[in-house]
Amino acid sequence: MTSLTIIRRIKASPEAVFAAFTDPDTIALWWGPDRGPVLLAEVDPRIGGRFHVRFRMEDGTEHGSMGTFEEYDPPHRIAMSWTWDSDPGETSRVEVSLRTIEDGTELTFVHARLPDEASRDSHEDGWNGALDKLEAIFAERRPASRG
Repeated sequence: MTSLTIIRRIKASPEAVFAAFTDPDTIALWWGPDRGPVLLAEVDPRIGGRFHVRFRMEDGTEHGSMGTFEEYDPPHRIAMSWTWDSDPGETSRVEVSLRTIEDGTELTFVHARLPDEASRDSHEDGWNGALDKLEAIFAERRPASRG
């Protein structure tokens, strides 16, 4: 088993970043590695609650993931089991930790219990694409600077 860790600095409050992982309307804006649409975002944000997200990539392929919230501590930490619809026998774990910093939030994202390096590399590409979109959402929401 292997894991990946991604650390991002996002120009938004921990509360706003936390909501991006639990609010279906916000998930629909950023989930998935490219500009393809989110087709389904169902979330029951509580310990034991389930999520199911399905997206279509620009190449037309569709991918869905689901799992159960194992930790839920707003606005600091979420951990959830992770299973792809296409491979229900393989379960990994996603952990999101948020920390207030001077200009927003430091997000530490861990995808653990991945079966091998190829899976880790594929998930790293996918999550970086999605987190790029998440950062862009908050960059667009910031008020224009006065000059």
